[in-house]
Amino acid sequence: MSSLTVTLPDGSQQAFPSGTTPLEVAKSISPRLASEAIVARVNGDLFDLTRPLEGDARLEILTTKNPDALQVYRHSTAHLLAAAVLELYPETQLGIGPPTENGFYYDFQRDTKFTPEDLEKIEARMRELQARNLPFERRLTPKQVGLEKYRGDWMKHELIEERAGDIFSEYTLGPHFIDFCRGPHVPSTEKLKAFKLLSIAGAYWKGNEKNPQLQRIYGTAFFTKKELDEYLNRLEEAKKRDHRRIGKELELFTVNEAVGAGLPLWLPKGATIRRLLEEYILERERLDGYQHVYTPDLAKVELYQRSGHWQHYHEDMFPPMVLENETMVLRPMNCPHHILIYEAKMHSYRDLPVRIAELGTMYRYERSGVLSGLSRVRCMTLNDAHIFCTPQQIKSEFTRVMQLVEQAYRDLGITNYSYRLSLGDRKNKEKYVDNDEMWDLGERVLREAMDSLGLPYKEAPGEAAFYGPKLDIQLADVMGHEETYSTIQIDFHLPKQFGLTYIGEDGQRHQPVMMHRAIVSTMERMISYLIELYAGAFPVWLAPVQAIVLPITDRQTDYARQVHEKLVSAGFRAELDERNEKVNLKIREAQLQKIPFMLVVGDREAEAARVSVRNRKHGDQGVVELDEFVQRLRGLVASKDRQE
Repeated sequence: MSSLTVTLPDGSQQAFPSGTTPLEVAKSISPRLASEAIVARVNGDLFDLTRPLEGDARLEILTTKNPDALQVYRHSTAHLLAAAVLELYPETQLGIGPPTENGFYYDFQRDTKFTPEDLEKIEARMRELQARNLPFERRLTPKQVGLEKYRGDWMKHELIEERAGDIFSEYTLGPHFIDFCRGPHVPSTEKLKAFKLLSIAGAYWKGNEKNPQLQRIYGTAFFTKKELDEYLNRLEEAKKRDHRRIGKELELFTVNEAVGAGLPLWLPKGATIRRLLEEYILERERLDGYQHVYTPDLAKVELYQRSGHWQHYHEDMFPPMVLENETMVLRPMNCPHHILIYEAKMHSYRDLPVRIAELGTMYRYERSGVLSGLSRVRCMTLNDAHIFCTPQQIKSEFTRVMQLVEQAYRDLGITNYSYRLSLGDRKNKEKYVDNDEMWDLGERVLREAMDSLGLPYKEAPGEAAFYGPKLDIQLADVMGHEETYSTIQIDFHLPKQFGLTYIGEDGQRHQPVMMHRAIVSTMERMISYLIELYAGAFPVWLAPVQAIVLPITDRQTDYARQVHEKLVSAGFRAELDERNEKVNLKIREAQLQKIPFMLVVGDREAEAARVSVRNRKHGDQGVVELDEFVQRLRGLVASKDRQE
């Protein structure tokens, strides 16, 4: 019998008979390893544990400690979901079912809509199948045979036609399920211990809104019930903090079909928070030497062709508007407008750096499937700025921007964030500007600046802007998902495209470097984040209503009005609840509106010119002089203290 050589991760080698499986190798090493094994890595590729080795191989057995094993585990659970659906609803056709960052999903085509009750039945059937210890069996099928076999199954037929080689793999699970799939999978359903179906949603085939809409079932899976329960608890917390729900309850914003998807309407309280955030960042920028401008929300298509945005981003832009003898487009970026402002006058090296800032409104054609409250919209206002400087000033200007980011995050109470150095890909000449010298300089300066600041960062090749490297500040939500909110981008390309210059010390023209930066992202996205960060209970300085005055009976109404007027004249955002309702009801409603302070006034308070203070977090805080409360509130606002 012929043999093969297996090289293990520690470098040791062992001989095994030809056709030996990774699971058999694991058993020969340790019964415990075989028991804990999920999948194998063979010569760098993931392999089923039960798939025979085809020759000498470098072999690694992956257990629950490996992230790749979890992805395979979740993919296998997605197949378990599909097998359960086919047993219960055999008329269903299968789409795709990949693992995701936190679970899995499967797309189905079915005339009848799935219901929450169906979800319960499907999950119960999944558990029945899991208990049967069904094997995941890999089959090899010639492409032409597969195309003929699935002629009546348009999705599977299309996938095989597009993706399959001459021979492709399918996986079976039980008597009803077989699917075109590269794999690998766990050996059997016995491995799938902890899973939960979560929701039903619509999804276009291949994510293209021109294709038929399918039904998508989302689920999650973990190696242990404890991990699953912890995740579900975080999910519940995330639902409580969902900015869309809180935004409706606190009357911050609304979305109306008459206006259009992705175009939220700011209600008075939400508009107040937005105004406060805008005023805050404008003042911080003013103190840091920025000059604020206003520029139009649209421009000629030629401007974006010249900048390169049309070539790189036109699919995400709204269609052009033909107006008499010119073609206009809603802007997706503000930088070309700021370039033209710099270009409007000649600059000397003594003028640099020039820092131009704007709360610039932009428009992106986000697909309807990704629109969500304030976090993903089609019209957004960016806290944008562009710094024009000499190459020697890059590091110092970058450092100033980083200090501004850190200050803003401290004031806003943001603590869960990380830094990502987004780099280009020299091989991808279509996505990135072809200028190795430019990329080398920009990436080197960003690394040096971050290192000198002592800030940790991760490098991310292929995540740069098309014109240069950037530092992304990644904020994490309650589920641990990270998204980019603040960016600092180095750009040598656009100044060259627009022929920007300054007069140097030598009297000659030189090309400036351009730095793109956004400190607090768009107003929409940052406020959605803050709503969820604080679960709607904004710190006093950002709260749309800072205090509400609550008279106990009609006898105190006049004094309550005096208290309210004093708060308003002192510059606070205060309300007065004069309704003829019990004070406990008024307090409860103020708590639900997450108002920081409730000032209850009865006969004794009115006689002594005092107020009884209730705090939304700490409850009753006693009776104090009105002037004393005003000073306390003023201190909380000025310090941006989150401790009430």
